[in-house]
Amino acid sequence: MITALLFAMQPLPPAAPPPPPPQLTCDRPVVMVVTGITYDRERMLAYARAIADSELYQKLGGYYLNVPRTLATLEGDAPAGHTTLLVRFPCLENARAFWNSRVYQEEIIPLRQNPSAGDYIVDVYPEAPLREDLVGDVGDNGYRTEFPADGIEQVSE
Repeated sequence: MITALLFAMQPLPPAAPPPPPPQLTCDRPVVMVVTGITYDRERMLAYARAIADSELYQKLGGYYLNVPRTLATLEGDAPAGHTTLLVRFPCLENARAFWNSRVYQEEIIPLRQNPSAGDYIVDVYPEAPLREDLVGDVGDNGYRTEFPADGIEQVSE
């Protein structure tokens, strides 16, 4: 009995350190920039609702960085209806998976075409690294979870 009590009072060996967080494979954030002129606002609102309802952004880690309404113009004269929308994705592959998804290409894009509800240019840019002096003040420019694109059905390229 005393031996069992002495054994129970011995310190436990240190716990193993927790495993490191998983390495993300899609960890080079990009910004999709959509800019152009909107001709039919109602159809573009229906298009935006369809994107939201598809949940493609949620599945692929995409989210809006701005509200596409000009707050102030500091230089130049934009034509009536001009807009710019920024969408952040965790990597180029996920931006492409959104763009080439069967749902987007076959169900959503047609909502703004024939006739065109707007004339847009869509480019994807790498996100600039966070300056060292801003670390801890504005964010880390990183994603903390994986958003796999392999579950999104694609159209043929």
